[in-house]
Amino acid sequence: MSKIPSEVIDDIRERTNIVEIVGQYVQLKKAGRNYSGLCPFHSEKTPSFTVAEDKQIFHCFGCGKGGNVFRFIQEIEGVSFAESVVKVADLEQIELQETYRHQTATTPNKETSPLYVLHDKAMQFYHHMLVNTEVGQAALTYLHDRGLTDELIEEFQIGFAPPQREFLERIFEKEAASREDLLNSGLFIERDDGRLLDRFYQRIMFPIRNSSGRTIAFSGRWFELSDEKSDQAKYLNSPETPIFNKRMVLFNLDKAKSSIRKDGTVYLFEGFMDVIAAFKTGLESGVASMGTSLTNQQIQQLERVATNLVFCYDGDDAGQQATARGLELLREHSRLNLSVVRLGNKLDPDEFIQANGADAFRQLVEHEQQTPFSFTADFLAKQYNLQNEKERVTYLELVLKELATVDSLIEQDQYVSQLAERFQLQRTTLTQQVQLYQREHKPAALPIKPTIVTPVRQQKKTLAQKAQELLLYRMMQDSSYRSKFKQEDGAFLNEQYQALYILLDTYCSTQETFEVARFLDFLKEDGLRTLVLNIFAQNVSEEGSSVEFRELMKQLQLARIGQEIEEKKHAQQRATQQGNNEQEIALAIEIIALTKQLKQIQVSH
Repeated sequence: MSKIPSEVIDDIRERTNIVEIVGQYVQLKKAGRNYSGLCPFHSEKTPSFTVAEDKQIFHCFGCGKGGNVFRFIQEIEGVSFAESVVKVADLEQIELQETYRHQTATTPNKETSPLYVLHDKAMQFYHHMLVNTEVGQAALTYLHDRGLTDELIEEFQIGFAPPQREFLERIFEKEAASREDLLNSGLFIERDDGRLLDRFYQRIMFPIRNSSGRTIAFSGRWFELSDEKSDQAKYLNSPETPIFNKRMVLFNLDKAKSSIRKDGTVYLFEGFMDVIAAFKTGLESGVASMGTSLTNQQIQQLERVATNLVFCYDGDDAGQQATARGLELLREHSRLNLSVVRLGNKLDPDEFIQANGADAFRQLVEHEQQTPFSFTADFLAKQYNLQNEKERVTYLELVLKELATVDSLIEQDQYVSQLAERFQLQRTTLTQQVQLYQREHKPAALPIKPTIVTPVRQQKKTLAQKAQELLLYRMMQDSSYRSKFKQEDGAFLNEQYQALYILLDTYCSTQETFEVARFLDFLKEDGLRTLVLNIFAQNVSEEGSSVEFRELMKQLQLARIGQEIEEKKHAQQRATQQGNNEQEIALAIEIIALTKQLKQIQVSH
């Protein structure tokens, strides 16, 4: 194990643009000199997250998190500092010695786990069996018949697990994997006699990758090799392992991220084949959950890269019910803008593409989306007999309650008009009913999200605090301020400011230039890092002056005397309470002298 040298860390930081790294997790927009976006660390609707490209730092005014590029990766990936350095190097394709990578091998669920090696090897084996062997020929022909080209099969590294169940262990012999690793991989089943059998056999294999593109699991589709029907489950997924938690994974997110960021839209499908079929049409922003309802962890991953989410679930009843559940979940716990694609004829996306072609599918998903309300109104209509008066009233009540949750007044007005015309009702009646539901259910319409972080409330700063922070800012930018401060034997009033000044002076004595991103790594206390970020968040002029320096020193002197006066006043009160007249009079004289001195400084230029 070898510690990453500071010069290597500095080199990686200097060769990295924090905007490009953060932009892979957060949608950033240019805002003056900086970039802004919605904070990935807490829920918000108005951007308070800022990235300063010139200073190579980020800062959220809402939750207070901030730092340099390594700190960002630490926070968002939940990794150590050393692991963040390796991650940044990988993202920027900067070469790093393997000995430094080994420093990060602290837990089994990190990128260095031997389980990743086993899954990579298994993926290569399955893919080879599909495309290069007679055993996989029937499965390959089936995939071709389904419209998958060789290019798609290669892109997604689709494979085939042969009927025999004793291949993988022999394949892994060269990897010197321990029996414990083999069992933890989820790729084997242990028999009562201790033998290991391949978990997957006679299945078309779809590799499942994490957001970094590493293979962490498989989903295998049963493939009949004869006319006899088997009772095997159609799909078999890997069990959860130290590197695979299905609640955390979205199929194809690693490939889709760059495409999603281009226009901020992600398309959510039910199955792997739907994602791959959409990919074939040129729609590369598709993902799928792991056969379960969306989880909060998956939603948070999507929020980092997208602002819009389009449901592309199957057109059958189960798919529409899943869409309705998904809309309800995301509306309560997400800031994503939602819409729905209705395929019709109970088709899934793969079937729709085969029946209607790629162009028709792209036209549908891009230009014929429904709003959540429109989908819900149609979905509810199928559950009621609208020819029956009682059921029609029930339906309208449910639809109007749904409409009461719609924020857009234009959208509300549009649907009120449609409902009034369809059911021959007065617009004013429907509008009044919507407004009534809004008043009755206001808390439900505006739920308190469990992930919201209370914004950091900044107390109003005194003139002395502002002066000390501006003085520190200038010292970081201009060495002449530090020299003048030393010449006057200056000291800060606040202990934290003084501690930061001492560390700043130490840092600058060993560095030719000051870099705030590097200085943040030099500091060890989170409180001091936060103070530096707040100092750099000030809206001040770029350059100082001798006049400004004198004014700042004057403010410190006034504050110091004012502080001394307050201390003597408290001492005088104690002397009065104790009946010590002599001390009370002496303190009064000192207070008068200090007050006179204070006034003289205030009027001086």
